Amino acid sequence: MVRPYTITRGRTAPERDDFTLITVLTTAQNPVDGHGAPLRPVRLQPEHRMILDRCRRPAAVAEVSADLGLPVSVTKILLADLVAQGLLLARAPLSVARASGGANMGLLAAVRDGLRRL
Repeated sequence: MVRPYTITRGRTAPERDDFTLITVLTTAQNPVDGHGAPLRPVRLQPEHRMILDRCRRPAAVAEVSADLGLPVSVTKILLADLVAQGLLLARAPLSVARASGGANMGLLAAVRDGLRRL
């Protein structure tokens, strides 16, 4: 078993603090830098590669952590590395809802009513 501090290279907190358990992650398709040149992964650990493979389909932070078998705090550090390199995209659930026009209150009320009938 590899110790978490080895995987994170001694870091105990991610550089960004905006990941929640339900933040949606997706591997970037054909990532490019600010000049339009293709990005090449730099110094990826096996865990980084597993995250990129897992996030080919959208996944939440909690799902990625469970799939890796690592604590959420360690997973967040690895995710922040990949986001900083431009290899992974992270979307907060609320911003996704706002971008799509907000929550459909009629649909939410129908779900609530259906659950109450159960």
